[in-house]
Amino acid sequence: MTSEHNSQAVISDEVRTLYGDALTREPALAPPPRSGNLLRSGNHLRSGNRLANLWRARTYMRPYIGRFTAMVVFAFLSTMAGIVTPLVTQRIIDGPVAHSDHRGLWVLGSAAIGVGVVEALFMFLRRWVVARATLGVEAGIRLDMYAKLQRLPLGFHTQWESGQLLSRIMNDLSTVRRFLGFGLLFIIMNTFQIVIVAILLLRMYWPLGIVVVISAAPIVWLCLWNERRYVKISRTIQDQTGDVASAVEESVHGLRVIKAFGRSEHIYDGFNDKATTLWQTSLDRVKLVSAFWTFLEAIPTLTLIVVLAIGAYAAAHGHLTLGTLVAFITLMLSLIWPISSLGFLLSMTQDAMTASDRITEIFDAPETIHDGPRCLDDPRGELVFDDVSFHYPDSDDDVLRDVNLTVAPGETIALVGGTGSGKTTLTALVPRLADVTGGAIRIDGVDVRDLRVENLRSIVATAFEDATLFSMSVRENLTLGRPEATEEEIAEAIDVAQAGFVWDLPWGLDTRIGEQGMSLSGGQRQRLALARAVLVKPRILVLDDTLSALDMNTEALVEEALKRVLVGVTGIVVAHRASTVLLADRVALLQEGTITHVGTHPELLATVPEYRELLSADYDAEQGMSGGAVENRGKEVDHA
Repeated sequence: MTSEHNSQAVISDEVRTLYGDALTREPALAPPPRSGNLLRSGNHLRSGNRLANLWRARTYMRPYIGRFTAMVVFAFLSTMAGIVTPLVTQRIIDGPVAHSDHRGLWVLGSAAIGVGVVEALFMFLRRWVVARATLGVEAGIRLDMYAKLQRLPLGFHTQWESGQLLSRIMNDLSTVRRFLGFGLLFIIMNTFQIVIVAILLLRMYWPLGIVVVISAAPIVWLCLWNERRYVKISRTIQDQTGDVASAVEESVHGLRVIKAFGRSEHIYDGFNDKATTLWQTSLDRVKLVSAFWTFLEAIPTLTLIVVLAIGAYAAAHGHLTLGTLVAFITLMLSLIWPISSLGFLLSMTQDAMTASDRITEIFDAPETIHDGPRCLDDPRGELVFDDVSFHYPDSDDDVLRDVNLTVAPGETIALVGGTGSGKTTLTALVPRLADVTGGAIRIDGVDVRDLRVENLRSIVATAFEDATLFSMSVRENLTLGRPEATEEEIAEAIDVAQAGFVWDLPWGLDTRIGEQGMSLSGGQRQRLALARAVLVKPRILVLDDTLSALDMNTEALVEEALKRVLVGVTGIVVAHRASTVLLADRVALLQEGTITHVGTHPELLATVPEYRELLSADYDAEQGMSGGAVENRGKEVDHA
């Protein structure tokens, strides 16, 4: 196990040495050509030439250029050895065999065996040197692609199905790797072999050579005919594979809901439709490829029949020797594999070009969140929303508009509003999960877009309503934002979030909680997410309705602890309950994308009917009270 771990560490270090840290640099993928066939994707131009997109991966081959060169050299030598063998056979038949020269037979026979051994040796060396290179290229592209996905804004991920991204980073990259390690080489070497053998055949006996050359015409036409049809069907299959992956992922993540509503059959039917469509399209590709390969194999066979008939006649009339005829036939037979393999090699090429086109769609997606030049080493935590507006890339309607708010250092603001008013969007703008489309957000007078992203997100910590946990230990989830946290600091954050249940887990903080924390309740996941945000010890703490899944007793305990945590910390708390509002110094009412009222809780209760209705509706929903009970509860709120 230690040896295996050390081997993995060496490989990881090698990839990092070759490509560096993918998160801190631009992808090594070559940029799209400045001219030619360009397609517009959003606000970004990318190459529409699939071959050009495949060629862009050459930059990942540079660290392994020695291995790729050796691969070509060894392949060239093994091909030459294969071509030499029939020529040696010709010498044996026309020389020692024809003249009963036993010594010459042994010499040339040994030479033929030696050539065969050399051919096998070079084939082994070719395969040995190329494996590490192609796997290294695949690893390099995959690391850069994953880093690119991390840098892309949330708007990108909301527009893409996760299954499509998974299909690209796994299946499509494997397709490119197989082409680089096998398809590209054999297209080059088979073409080289066909040309060299055709020249030799013409030199041996030109009438038969012309027959072979003429037979190449229908093969060329067939390849062009197949390419036009195969390109379209190949892209369709790869897209449908992504759809199937998305369906699997959604059904796995939503298994609890599917079972709860008894909709397994409905979800299965949807998956079956996608899987059947992929199956049918794949069968269409098989039919196309089968017909293509059949003709590719039939043409050389028919040519061989013609050559045998003409060759036998020529040999019988002394126009060529028996050795020449045998060598001619042997060389021609050596062309059957290169020609028949063109079918799946060209199919592999089309698949690789389509895969590279899908991969470059990710690499060419515009990054809108970039590092600024400044850092705040000792931030005070003043937060200012200056005429902020925001709309999503695929919409012209502002979700937020004319938002103006100043939060003093150490002050806590409760953000209250109805569903769809823009509360979550507003909180996401503070750590730059998305960028404002108008106005500015400033921390200590510095526009957040002028700060380094890493510095900004060390100042601002966010706990979301939808608590996301990862398939790792409780400790790793808690220290995600601050890996260097001490045991005492972790225990303190757990205490603040009332997440003491972690001590009762089978292995305590080292217990793995499974993907998405599915083994925990909603309240437990929310408390761990809150503890994770508290542990960062930020200057600005954003709580996006992180108490919504807690029972009233736990909520009261958490709120009591948060009062201590929020002292000296600038806080934004998205609130739906009056008890949560009471954590704040002031309240901002968000209506239809803009802040309409700012004041203390009693002030807004007394002067803003919409605010009072929001809280009253909340109590009605939470407590299930009758109208009279709501009225009494409203009086309690007024009193508070």
